[in-house]
Amino acid sequence: MALFSRRKRRQQEKALELEGADEQPDNGEDHDTGSSEAPSPDSPEEPAERPEHLADGPYDEADAPEEDRIDLGGIEVPTVDGLELRMEVDQRSGSVTGANLVIAGSSLQVQAFAAPKSRGLWDEVRSSLRDSVVKQGGTAETRPGVFGTELITRLPVKRADGRTGYRPARFIGVDGPRWFLRAILTGKALGDKEQSQRFETLVSRLTVVRGSEAMAPQELIPLHLPGQRPGLIPQRASAIDPLERGPEITEVG
Repeated sequence: MALFSRRKRRQQEKALELEGADEQPDNGEDHDTGSSEAPSPDSPEEPAERPEHLADGPYDEADAPEEDRIDLGGIEVPTVDGLELRMEVDQRSGSVTGANLVIAGSSLQVQAFAAPKSRGLWDEVRSSLRDSVVKQGGTAETRPGVFGTELITRLPVKRADGRTGYRPARFIGVDGPRWFLRAILTGKALGDKEQSQRFETLVSRLTVVRGSEAMAPQELIPLHLPGQRPGLIPQRASAIDPLERGPEITEVG
């Protein structure tokens, strides 16, 4: 079918040349003028133009610019005025499982995971997360964001008075070279454009340190407390569990 398309096009171009019409260069590619399959409603949407308040990241370690950053192992966080860093630690294993970046009453939980070379993880993770939230009685919907498709959720929680409330959250996912970064924004920034952009800028300045060791897809890239390095015994990193959070330890005020 492709050979027929090329032959037919060459015949048409020859005819146009004989008639004195301008000839368009043939790049050897087929052009399908028929209708294409409509994209899935949950397919990634890249922003038309990168907003001015964003840096060029999040960065891979090899591409990160020179600046002061807090070394957390798999993630490096830029130093920001007013930033409070709270680390999440698994009580059973003692390993660090996430970092919460707190500014003015809002929190951004960040984690980085290993990803295959051939594809990203955000589509798969987003779909799994949406299903999990809905099964728990919450709501989840996708929307275009500054980093592509985002997920906005409302998860039911029990209040102190016994009534059911809803905890809103904004999930941002970024696929990098052999890694996937997930950020969860909660708090006042969800309804404050200026504060929301402040956290978006922070996400765009993060650096992911994937390392060269072999890791399974969706395996958490190990983290450590600020100023510490992992010991000789490697941390046992679990796969993505987007709704589970461990106890927090405040490390940087």
